[in-house]
Formats: sequence, structure tokens, C-alpha cells
Amino acid sequence: MKSKKKASSFLRALKKEAPLTPGYIALTAWSILTILIIGWMFCASLSTTPEIFSGKVGTFSSGLHFENYAKAWNSQNVSKIFMNSLGYTLVSCTALIFVCAPAAYALSRFKFFACKFIQSGLVSAMAVPVAMIILPLFCVIAQLGLVDNGIKNRLVLIYLYIGINVPYTTIFLMAFFSNLSGEYEDAAAIDGCSQSKTFWKIMFPLAQPGIITVTIFNFNKIWNEYFLSLIFANSDSMRPVAVGLFSMINSMKYTGDWSGLFAAVAIVTLPTLVLYILLSERIIAGVTAGGVKG
Repeated sequence: MKSKKKASSFLRALKKEAPLTPGYIALTAWSILTILIIGWMFCASLSTTPEIFSGKVGTFSSGLHFENYAKAWNSQNVSKIFMNSLGYTLVSCTALIFVCAPAAYALSRFKFFACKFIQSGLVSAMAVPVAMIILPLFCVIAQLGLVDNGIKNRLVLIYLYIGINVPYTTIFLMAFFSNLSGEYEDAAAIDGCSQSKTFWKIMFPLAQPGIITVTIFNFNKIWNEYFLSLIFANSDSMRPVAVGLFSMINSMKYTGDWSGLFAAVAIVTLPTLVLYILLSERIIAGVTAGGVKG
């Protein structure tokens, strides 16, 4: 009886805190489905290929096969594509912050000639699909002699990641800088701080929620990018995870090592999964803080 009362009181509290609206039900169903898919993937990565095809994933009748991860990391080239993507993503995300944060601050806090024009240009650039500019970009890069299999292609890919994500990152950060109180700048001016020092010492740290949030979004976008890397990372030594995994899927036709494939997928999924789990509160705070006047 006590357990039934506790269960009913829990359900009443749950309904009170989160009413069963259609949107809430859909979001709950989507979350459960996502958890099940991710859980099945990790279980398959610890199983054998016969267990996967026989529908015995998660039973672990033959034990936990952690050697699938070692095999995928060493023999299936996952270590190389993982480090390639990590390098591309970290360099691009860092450069985006140092390029876009000052630009967003200037566009949101100061009124100058062509300010509105630049803002409109950034918003318009966000509406242009990458597929529409890929051919002109390739022609320009080919004319500059940057299409080869060396360090130039790595730099070209990083430049493209930075350039394509500048409009979104700048517009996102403008919302945070525009909502920060101007009293901070007034106090800094009284103390004799220059505008650049005011930005780096005061305003930049105050925009930390937005910077962390947009960095996580950029990290996820660049980490999973496929189209640009397929065109410009034209060698096995430079391919990131998206193109590398596609090559592995094609090779499964001949090797049949599906447990190793799921282990590779689990490895390349971990960075974004860990980021979202550890920084979920910061992401929510960053998304909501931009709409509150500081």
C-alpha cells in the first residue's frame, strides 16, 4: 500500500511539474528513442558480429569485447581520422571565437558607417547553402594552386570551416553583447581603460555563456561536417571522421567486421556526447541568457 501511495504521489508531482502536453510527450518519446539508439550502438560495439546479426545485442553471451575498440583504433585507421577531426575542430573553433567575438562586440555596441549593411550581409550569408558555393570555392582554390595532398589542404579546410561559420557565430554572439549593461563600459572608461582593454578584460568574460554555447554548436557542426571534407581532404591521411566512417562502411562489404564498425562509431561519437552531457546546463544557460536584458 505504501509503495502504491508513493508511486501515485510521484506521478502527481510529475504531472504538476511537467504537464502531459503534446509537445512534452513528443519530446519525451524522441529522448527515449535517442537513448535507445545510442545504447544499442554501444552494446553492439561490445558484441561480436554474429551476435549483432542474430539479434543478441546486449545479452553479451560471449562476454564484453573491449578489443573491438582497440582493433578499430589501431587497424581501422580511426586514430588518424579522429586526430584529424580533433585538430580541424579545435583550431577552427578557437579561431572563430577570436575573429567573431570582437566583430560581434563592435557591431552590437557601436554605431558606425555600414554597420547595418554588415549585419544584413551576415544574416543573408547564413541563408546560403554550402552546396551552392562549393564549385566556385574549388575553382578559386585550384587557381591559387592550393589543391594538393600536403599541409596546404589542411589549412584550406580550416579556413573554409572558419569562413563558413563566421556569420552564424557573429550573429549569435551579438545577442549577448547587446544585452550586457553599458555601465561596465562606463566604469572602465572612468578608470582609464581603452576600448580594446575593456573588451578583453571585462566584456569578453561576461559573454562566457554565449561563447561556450556557440563553441559547442560549432564543435558539433565541424566535427560532423562531410561535404567540404569530401572535396578538399582528398587523401586518406587528411580525412576527418565523417568521410572516414563512410569509407569504413563501404569496406564492410568485404571485411564484414560490423562490431569493429560500431566501435569506431562509438569512438567518434564520444567527444560530442561528452560535451553535451557535461555542459548541458551551460548550453541551456547560454541559449536563454541572450534573450534577457542585462
